Amino acid sequence: MPEIILGLNAYHADSSAAIFVDGTLIAATEEERFRRIKHWAGFPSEAIKFCLREAGCTLNDLTAITIGRDPSAKKINKATFVLKHPKVAKALWSQRSANKDDITLLHERFREVEADADVEAIKAKLHFIEHHRSHLASAFYPSPFDEAAVLSIDGSGDFTTTMLGRGKGTRIEVLESVDFPASVGLFYTAFTQFLGFPHYGDEYKVMGLAPYGEPKYVEQVAKVLPLKAGGLYTWKSEFFDFTGGVVSYPDHLPTVAPVFGKKFEELFGPARKPGDELTQYHMDLASSVQRHTEEIIFHVLRRLHDLTGLKRVCIAGGVAQNSVANGKITRNTPFEEVYIPSAGHDAGISMGSAQYHIHQELGRARTAPIFSAYTGSQFSDEAIAAELQAKGIAFTHHPDLADLCAVVSDALVDGAVVGWFSGRAEFGPRALGARSILVDPRRADAKELLNSKIKRRESFRPFAPSILVEHVADWFELDELVPFMEKVFPIREERRVEIPAVTHVDGSGRLQSVLPEVAPRYHALISAFHEKTGVPILLNTSFNENEPIVNAPEHALDCYLRTQMDVLVLGNCVVRR
Repeated sequence: MPEIILGLNAYHADSSAAIFVDGTLIAATEEERFRRIKHWAGFPSEAIKFCLREAGCTLNDLTAITIGRDPSAKKINKATFVLKHPKVAKALWSQRSANKDDITLLHERFREVEADADVEAIKAKLHFIEHHRSHLASAFYPSPFDEAAVLSIDGSGDFTTTMLGRGKGTRIEVLESVDFPASVGLFYTAFTQFLGFPHYGDEYKVMGLAPYGEPKYVEQVAKVLPLKAGGLYTWKSEFFDFTGGVVSYPDHLPTVAPVFGKKFEELFGPARKPGDELTQYHMDLASSVQRHTEEIIFHVLRRLHDLTGLKRVCIAGGVAQNSVANGKITRNTPFEEVYIPSAGHDAGISMGSAQYHIHQELGRARTAPIFSAYTGSQFSDEAIAAELQAKGIAFTHHPDLADLCAVVSDALVDGAVVGWFSGRAEFGPRALGARSILVDPRRADAKELLNSKIKRRESFRPFAPSILVEHVADWFELDELVPFMEKVFPIREERRVEIPAVTHVDGSGRLQSVLPEVAPRYHALISAFHEKTGVPILLNTSFNENEPIVNAPEHALDCYLRTQMDVLVLGNCVVRR
């Protein structure tokens, strides 16, 4: 009988599921892709159903079910905090209690997956894995390294905000950790809110805004979360206010309470309201926050290197989504190689909790390294054609890949905005050429066009270059493998004028290096474009419009029809206006 492990991120933002058969990842996906609500939090029933279908099994066939959460973790530390901060503890408890989805009744929710589920048998299969250990596992076990330093760093999970470890073979050893509320993630969230971006997950907007400013206020910003001698950091309680709690989940939508206090505004002035003008001060403050965040990350990584003496590091957690910082690690720390998974954020703890159980607890051998994020939904040409025909949409069919790439690359060269829906959906927050909107990167007007007429988002937000892996060194100052668009590198100065659509204001780009063995169709398309233009790059942004990335053909078609995209490619089917 095969050993089948289902991993979950449940009752937490970015709920997700992943399934492994005999240690091999079969499928992984976020619940938001099915529910169509960003960062959906709750019981991931649809993601579970998808994983079971992909593995060809039922709940009865599962060997174990892992949850990336352990309510029993750090009980003494939690009790000490309650005694010292009773008001904050009460608010956090009230916020948690308000979430009706009770982790203790998790097994009963599996009736939503299979009506006749044996919930008592399921309860016996549940394994609760600490949040940050799940993050560590999601980064180390799929990496190509037999031995590496490992870092998990985010807002908070199971009372921990940062965890340092060492991975070797099938074992992960935890070396040090930082307790809530000292948190790089919450530090960044406080400034995100202060700058007028109040929603869960808005931190990337501050990262995109930062290059428009100068880091003039690093000294003041550092007062909020100071570095500690020896390699960690602490917090200054007077700048924060957690009496309203932190994250709650009304209607399964993660909502962050304001976390900056009065002292914060005394130091930095009145907070910007959403919709207010973005001034140079706001840009300079964003730049300063990003700079200090980078220094904290490098400070912690230097400590981790001192503890391990290793040259390779694996990183996960919400702060690991800071691609600007990630791109600077090898230049600012002793680490020479960095691996970050496609779902470094909390969706990844479904995968990580299962991997921790498989390798750390069961001692199973590791499988091949993971450089592909394509673990989500896929649809046949027949299903796609049936959807288009049912909607009365005219299309052409191009079953030959070379022919398809010739048609689509011609459209891109002619200035078209292309919706590209191909193969399995990606696991994680980045579109990587499976659910992407593509544009010629030579177009100077592309950024304004996409932000205003298609994505309908802030004008300062940049767009990413997908580049053939064999050409990275010709266009970027660093040549490191970046399969998941997880790092920002400087674009070679002489090349920037050639690709204005993907060159950010500071001359950088958040690249994806496209490998032919990982993404053959996407590599073939970029290669066709390269043959015609001499540019081995396409502008790539997620296929969505203020919603989760499209998951099914009907989502892609709806997005295409309500925006001003010119061409829609669904598998081998091509739709034009």
